[in-house]
Order: sequence, then structure tokens, then C-alpha cells
Amino acid sequence: MAAPPVPGEAPRLPPAPAAAGDGPDRPPERSETACEDRSSAESLDRLLPAVGGRRSPRKRTTSQCKSEPPLLRTSKRTIYTAGRPPWYNEHGTQSKEAFAIGLGGGSASGKTTVARMIIEALDVPWVVLLSMDSFYKVLTTQQQEQAAHNNFNFDHPDAFDFDLIVSTLKKLKQGKSVKVPVYDFTTHSRKKDWKTLYGANVIIFEGIMAFADKALLELLDMKIFVDTDSDIRLVRRLRRDISERGRDIEGVIKQYNKFVKPAFDQYIQPTMRVADIVVPWGSGNTVAIDLIVQHMHSQLEERKLRWDMAALASAHQCHPLPQTLSVLKSTPQVRGMHTIIRDKETSRDEFIFYSKRLMRLLIEHALSFLPFQDCVVQTPQGQDYAGKCYAGKQITGVSILRAGETMEPALRAVCKDVRIGTILIQTNQLTGEPELHYLRLPKDISDDHVILTDCTVSTGAAAMMAVRVLLDHDVPEDKIFLLSLLMAEMGVHSVAYAFPRVRIITTAVDKRVNDLFRIIPGIGNFGDRYFGTDAAPDGSDEEEVASAS
Repeated sequence: MAAPPVPGEAPRLPPAPAAAGDGPDRPPERSETACEDRSSAESLDRLLPAVGGRRSPRKRTTSQCKSEPPLLRTSKRTIYTAGRPPWYNEHGTQSKEAFAIGLGGGSASGKTTVARMIIEALDVPWVVLLSMDSFYKVLTTQQQEQAAHNNFNFDHPDAFDFDLIVSTLKKLKQGKSVKVPVYDFTTHSRKKDWKTLYGANVIIFEGIMAFADKALLELLDMKIFVDTDSDIRLVRRLRRDISERGRDIEGVIKQYNKFVKPAFDQYIQPTMRVADIVVPWGSGNTVAIDLIVQHMHSQLEERKLRWDMAALASAHQCHPLPQTLSVLKSTPQVRGMHTIIRDKETSRDEFIFYSKRLMRLLIEHALSFLPFQDCVVQTPQGQDYAGKCYAGKQITGVSILRAGETMEPALRAVCKDVRIGTILIQTNQLTGEPELHYLRLPKDISDDHVILTDCTVSTGAAAMMAVRVLLDHDVPEDKIFLLSLLMAEMGVHSVAYAFPRVRIITTAVDKRVNDLFRIIPGIGNFGDRYFGTDAAPDGSDEEEVASAS
């Protein structure tokens, strides 16, 4: 019978059952001939108990890498580790924060492996795995020399930038963008590149000092301590540091005895008492991980956000159009161009030509809403002219892919030196939620006036998410201009209600959307007509349904 829990301690989940002949006291038999041909790093692999019956892939030597894809492919599914879900409801207000899990434990205890097993079992589409290893402080020249000779203590709380960790985790929980340092373990330094991340449904933060800071503890909704035998941790550390970080065995052992083991006894093991759950034997304990996942499912169910398209469609019926909307004057020229591009018999060449003409007029109309100030210049005749000049810092265009990209040439034609960014938003076909899958924004965009472009806006879902993304990058709401060739009243109301200071500018507004949320009478699938691509098999409008805009 298991011993009763000690008062004040976290519940210790049962260790994983050992297979016959396995266990810490009986390493698998080895062939002496084979061992002679292996490097010291490879031979260490044989001392470790197998996880899931296969060896873990070799990890990179940096904490994050810009080239790694924003996906986690498991045996069952693909999970997004970049991008973001909506994080707001149909009214544009903030939803509940993400669920943050802290994974603590000694060095090489299997925290990252446990995190990946939890991610796979959770079955949620958006997950961020944040490693404490990314947040080592920048070393001085003297500390760099100490680190090169294994004389710097990386296992002390002072080695980590807790202020940056706390601020990063706070923003992630709110769904905002963060810049995470990229740390190189080979050179013991931060790289020049930083990785941009968003929050997700679940954030897993893992590190040896995950529970060593009071402010950090307050941000964690669940705290899990991975408790692994010290001998196994030592062998894992030897294998990792030799094969992945270019260290020699003597240096690794010296650092372990001088810093790692004392730090575990003094700083890491005592944090076990603040953990909600203690998992013995780490990733091998599938029973414990199943129990953790069950508990998390119940917690996530309470926080679940579902994008309610029906609520969005009916929220503002019969309301007058907002004052932030500006529609290009319907002159005979404008109406004539609309007649041409709306006609299903119009050829692709004519569709492109007249669409570009409308785009140019739309953008020139939009520029009149930028702030201008009085200025005086001298003409070639030596006379003063009292005129106007742009009062902002810079103009940035951001297109919602793919149709919004077609407005970039017109924007470049009328705005000299305009900066361009892109956002890719798609609808989750199971939940109806818009999801951000990719973005590329210029640096320091928060000081700019931003012209956000999409050719058609039906429900407003994608436009709302794009605005939310810009707000997360600290662009003031009143500096955002949403431009579209054609909008439905429903989309106008949705954006204006959620973001009342965003200027909405279009060439025409149609009154209705049908049951499939396509604009009526509409313009058809703008992307297919412009790029000459085939329509979707069901005849759906990509820009209005697949992109939920």
C-alpha cells in the first residue's frame, strides 16, 4: 500500500510500471564489440530506459531556431506552435486567458519530453512550448571566459532573466505577440535573432527554475514537477552535452559536480513542495500523464471559446451604418466600373484592369483621412505657398492574404516608400473560428499609420482578427484604416462595433449575405477571378468563406 501523502506536499503520482527485466538497477545487456566501435556519446544512449520504444531525435544546439516550422507533428495529428486563435469574441472583447502549465525538475529530468507527451494527448490545436533555456542572461566578457572553462554556474537562479520571463508569459497569456531570445548553448550567448511567438490555447513553460520566482508562480495555472533519478539525469546530461553541445566528458562531469548537483539540492528540489503534481520517472509514467491530461481537459472546457458566426450575423441588424465608414462617392464612373467587375461574363483581363482602377481611386480616397499639418514652401518663382504635409511618421500597408495582396501595387503607386506587411488568416472548418497562420510585419510598426487591405469583407471575422493582430503589435486603433473594394453591411457593423476608432473605407456596401455568408449581390470569388484559379468544388467564395472575411 502506498504511503500517505505528507501534509503540505504535492500529490505524488504512481511510478510507471516496469517491464520485465527493466528498471534502474538492471541496464540492458551490451555487446562489448559493438561498444568499442561507438563514440562515448552513443554508448551513453544504451544506459537510458527507452521512451515509447524509440530514441528521441537529436535536438538543435539553440533554444529556438527561425528555420524550425511552426508545427508539431505527432503520431496522431498536427499541432500549431505559432500563429494564434482569435482570443476575442464576436464583440471584439478579450476572452479568457490561456491555460499556463509549469514544468519543473532537475536538469535532464525529461521535462521537454513530458511536455510533448502532454501536448499530443491534449488534442488542442494551438500550443506554445516555452523553454526557460531561452532566457539565460547575457554574459559579460569575464563570465564568458568562465563558461568556456566550465566555471560559470548556469544552474543558479541569478543566471536567468526572470523579469523578461514574467513579462513574456504575461503577454502570451493575453494572446499578444512576444519576442523570445534565441540562445546558443555552444557559445553561451544570445543570438542576434529573436523569435516571435503568440499565445495559444495552452502554454507550457518548462525549466529547472520554473518554480523559483514568486511572480512567475502566480502566472501558472498548473505546476508539475518531473522527478527523475539523479543517476539517469546525469547520464542524459552527459549524452546531450557531448553529442549536441560539443562538450568533453571531463568538463561535463566537472560542471555537474561543481554546479548542477548542488543547485538541484539547494534550489530545485525544494520547489517540489509548491507543485500541484509530482510525476515520478518522467516521460515513462504514462499513467501520471493521462491523469494530468484529464484534469486539463476539464479546465480547458471552462475556458473554451467558440466563434459564433450566427451571433455575429445578427448582432447589429437594422442599425444605421457607423460614422467611421466612408464610401467612395458613387459617380457614374465608379458605378460603371462596378458594373463591369460584378458581371459574371467579364473577361479576366477586364476584371483585373477595372479592379486596379477602383483600387487606385479607393486608396487615394483613403489618404485624405490621414493627418495633415500646415506647412509653407517656396515656389520656383520665389513665392511662399501655404500648403499641407503629412503629419505622421510613416505609412505601412498590410494585406490580408490572398486577395488583399492585389491592392499592394496601387498602394505603392500612390505612397512613396510605403512599407508592406502580410497576414494569412484562415477559418477552422470545425469551429468556424478565424485563425492566424502567418504574419510578416515591418519593425516598429506601432508608430505608423497602417492601411489594412482585403478586397471583400463579408462577416468581418478575418478583418477583425487582422485588426486584433495589429493592436497586439501596439498599433493605436485610430491609426488603422481598413480598405476593401466591397463590404457587406454585416461586416461593416461587426468591425465598427468591435473597434469603434478604426476607419473603414470602401467603394460599395451591399446589404445582405446569404446562408453561406457570401455577399449578395456581391462580386463573386475575387481571388479566383483575379488570379485565374479554379473555384472551390462546392462553389464557395474563398475570400468570404475559407478566409471568413
